Amino acid sequence: MLKLYSYWRSTAAYRVRIALNVKRLSYQMIPVHLVKDGGEQHKPEYLEQNPQGLVPLLDDNGKLLSQSLAICEYLDESFKGPKLLPDEPFLRAKVRSLCQIVACDIHPLDNLRVLKYLKGELNVSDEAKDTWYRHWIHEGFRAIELELQSYKEQGFFAFGEMLTLADVFIVAQMYNARRFNVDLTDYPRLVEVEKHCLTLDAFKDARPESQPDAE
Repeated sequence: MLKLYSYWRSTAAYRVRIALNVKRLSYQMIPVHLVKDGGEQHKPEYLEQNPQGLVPLLDDNGKLLSQSLAICEYLDESFKGPKLLPDEPFLRAKVRSLCQIVACDIHPLDNLRVLKYLKGELNVSDEAKDTWYRHWIHEGFRAIELELQSYKEQGFFAFGEMLTLADVFIVAQMYNARRFNVDLTDYPRLVEVEKHCLTLDAFKDARPESQPDAE
């Protein structure tokens, strides 16, 4: 059985949980608490499996894979079930491009270790830290919102009628935006995509609050 090392509030792990559910794959979830006791991701036994010391980590019968985008693409290419990436090359690239806005441009600037560094090493106030967080979400969301406007009439998902990996990454990032009280007024298309996706069990069951390690 597949094993997923996850933390309930990690949006990167959230993406993979959604992808596993969309693919209808059974898996064992292994919690890795990112805060307790200095962070279980820093323990030697975890670092042996994932030297970067982050979640998620997928264990496919001893084959270990980190980084959420790589994991999701691996699941899509290796297992049967609904496709997460379109077959048509250009649309496939468009989906990947949107995912990379989230995974490469927004998330790395707003993840836990960056926020801890801002607060601890640089002595940034909570207010300034939250301003930083919201700034980078707005930077990414503005681009995504404009990108998706041309697909608005084609369906409720990001790129029309087909659920893709773009929807997975949008929903997880919207969770973070709401958690940090980001004003979403300027992103009606993203709100619409999120609302539709969260009517689906694959998304609802992956929500952070639904996880066994949720606090």
